[in-house]
Amino acid sequence: MRPTNSSCSDLLRRLNPKDVKRNVDNIISLNPSLEEDLLESVDIPLTIKKCTKTKRDFLCCDYNRDGDSWRSPWSNEFEPPIDEGVTPSDRIRKMEVKANEAFDVYRELYFEGGISSVYLWDMDEGFAGCVLLKKGTNLPVLQLPATSILTLPAVSPTSSSSGSWDSIHVFDAQDRARTAHYKLTSTVILSLGTDSDALGALDLSGNMVRQVEADMAVEDDTSHVANIGKMVEDMELKMRNLLQEVYFGKAKDVVGDLRSIPSLSQTNRDRATQREMINSMGR
Repeated sequence: MRPTNSSCSDLLRRLNPKDVKRNVDNIISLNPSLEEDLLESVDIPLTIKKCTKTKRDFLCCDYNRDGDSWRSPWSNEFEPPIDEGVTPSDRIRKMEVKANEAFDVYRELYFEGGISSVYLWDMDEGFAGCVLLKKGTNLPVLQLPATSILTLPAVSPTSSSSGSWDSIHVFDAQDRARTAHYKLTSTVILSLGTDSDALGALDLSGNMVRQVEADMAVEDDTSHVANIGKMVEDMELKMRNLLQEVYFGKAKDVVGDLRSIPSLSQTNRDRATQREMINSMGR
């Protein structure tokens, strides 16, 4: 029996999110006819290519792919070159250029590194696009200043520490009278790992998806860029806080249940004091 798209998606949800790219490639090798459906429906960590014209790195996903080529947001050309690749209209391309400039500043302020790419395309009643952000590090794992939305618990630098943050924000904007309706779907793929003599092996990997809609005022095309930037910034902040609560809060609770931090003698003294207080209250 050959795998189907639904069964493959169900299987991928049960496997380690860290290996989703490898698992998708393995499934496609078993059934190449599922390639388009899987690449459109399964979120995988973003890959990086270099624009030969501008010598700048850009991120690759299904939204800037045409066959086996990917469009660079910096040059608006495909890598490797292809004939008749799909590109946005002049108006949408101008907004795309402004959006890439804006999110390049956003990336530097919040991520202090990494890569960003923005892609827009035309729709019948407006336009749509995606904002891609990627930050990976080996030493240490995503250890950023306290002002960053990506500040995670500090991890001592080791040669075997690694971490990556991939955020994919897909939106569409429908133009209305002096306003626009935006629908944003955001996915964050987080992977943290370390393997040391002091801590042992630790792997935290997963993804989170959130969606929001909003009506915002629009004066010109520049307003679209500002509105989308505000929505993405707010969404990333909320998702970052949720990830800290879910990942690190739960991991701390589990570790605390498995191994207490105080020494055994201190724990026994505390228990003895507690029993003495309870007995005295009973008397």
